[in-house]
Amino acid sequence: MTRRMQVYKCEICGNIVEVLHQGKGELVCCSQPMRLLEEKTADTTIEKHVPFIKKEGNEYVAIIGKNTLHPMENRHYIEWIEFIINGMVYRRHLNPDDVPEARFKITESGKIVAREMCNIHGLWVKKYKGGKNEEH
Repeated sequence: MTRRMQVYKCEICGNIVEVLHQGKGELVCCSQPMRLLEEKTADTTIEKHVPFIKKEGNEYVAIIGKNTLHPMENRHYIEWIEFIINGMVYRRHLNPDDVPEARFKITESGKIVAREMCNIHGLWVKKYKGGKNEEH
């Protein structure tokens, strides 16, 4: 059974899908079940993946790699960054050579969840409680 907001990846062709409506069926691509991506929350390597979140004026910013930015090369880069707040999803797709950050003007209040997708190391998540900047 799938759940809303889960992210799945096809290990054959690389398709990635985010579930918009949960269902009882299995997600299949290229005649194979798709793999549910685990939301990782803690970095154990030098490369940082967990989004650093801060508020600047009326914008929320997610930066991937606070002190040393995540690589943005053709072979290794952040594919997208998204914020989820009160059921609303704000997403920015990135390309190699982009800066690994996303800025969103969010007027709603509530807990923010930031997720990012590294094309090599998968899905990463950080919850922002508000107030001062979140460290990772």
